[in-house]
Amino acid sequence: MLNVDVGGGDRVALAVLAQYRMATTEQMHLVLAPGVRIEQTRRRLAKLRGEGLVDRVTLPQAGRTRVWFATQFGVDVALEWPELRERRPPRLIADRTAARLRAGHALTVTETGLAFLQDARRRDDECRPLDWIPEVHHPLGNGEAVIPDALLYYRTCDDGGSMLRAFVDNTTPEPTSHTRQPTPAPSPHTQELPPP
Repeated sequence: MLNVDVGGGDRVALAVLAQYRMATTEQMHLVLAPGVRIEQTRRRLAKLRGEGLVDRVTLPQAGRTRVWFATQFGVDVALEWPELRERRPPRLIADRTAARLRAGHALTVTETGLAFLQDARRRDDECRPLDWIPEVHHPLGNGEAVIPDALLYYRTCDDGGSMLRAFVDNTTPEPTSHTRQPTPAPSPHTQELPPP
């Protein structure tokens, strides 16, 4: 058998960025490989950037935080893989300026998904990085649809393995010129699914 690295870690990193839309270096590290040094995640992202699969912007107002996103080429590559083939293509970030302007909400959605993933890991439940699916279109009929910020699939391990599905919406109100409104906490709506 050949000893060939088929890019498993690179593949997961690209799939996560294609699906999540955007993530900081730290978020990617915590999603992909929290047990290793963050330097490994930085090198992986730099490699993917060098291959034209991802790009980044730096947010100066956030302590020079780097925000990563998949390029059109990266999304095209990732959508060919079985784990993403049935997914609706993500809304692409056209360029670095668009990425910078969309970062606030997108990073909040990613942070919410990360919180669910970390909690599942602590509980030894089954929730993998690609079980967090942003902007899933749910038709209601008569041309209407619900598009929550994300859909989460989660299998508990303590009560016989119930499969849960959560619709997550981080509603961010627009501040007016006279007042500053607080951002509400995420509001998950959970529905238990029958066992497969």
